[in-house]
Amino acid sequence: MTKNSSPEFHALEDELIVVRCQLGERSAFDELIQRWHVPVRQYARRMTGDDVAADDTVQEVWLRVLRGISRLREGVKLRAWLFGIARNVLMDRLRQQYALLLKEEVDIEDMAAEDSPPYLEKEMTTMLCELTRLPMIENEILTLFYLQELSLGDVALVLGIPLGTVKSRLFRARQMLRHEMELKGINR
Repeated sequence: MTKNSSPEFHALEDELIVVRCQLGERSAFDELIQRWHVPVRQYARRMTGDDVAADDTVQEVWLRVLRGISRLREGVKLRAWLFGIARNVLMDRLRQQYALLLKEEVDIEDMAAEDSPPYLEKEMTTMLCELTRLPMIENEILTLFYLQELSLGDVALVLGIPLGTVKSRLFRARQMLRHEMELKGINR
């Protein structure tokens, strides 16, 4: 991969990989996974809060990508397409979990809180912890925009909502996170 880090350059690289995948080049799919596995897994991990669930999600994402790459018409939109697939897999899993919860009585207060990674500074740990406590809509939009560095337009594509809605949700999510951080005594 070249040192050029412009979004346009990366989009063109993505488009080339997509074309190679569509032509059946096996090494291209390996490159695709190598290039996007970590960001997709980070997104899945952030949304699930669990390593095993994130790994299962990512495995399903790659299966869907393999089955659907031939139908992707705009290779430059690969990033949004991948995160859209990841979101769909996560939503499918969430529906399954809700179906199970309806069958079982689960007390959320009894569920153990996850420990934060020890290598993060206290403020970052607190921020990430507070991010996971936000409602899913706010957590997801902050994760896609800041942690996965998707553009506003790509976030709109992934979530299937208008750009104006992305902006308003992002504004609201920032306010909510800022408020929670201030309650914890961290002013940023």
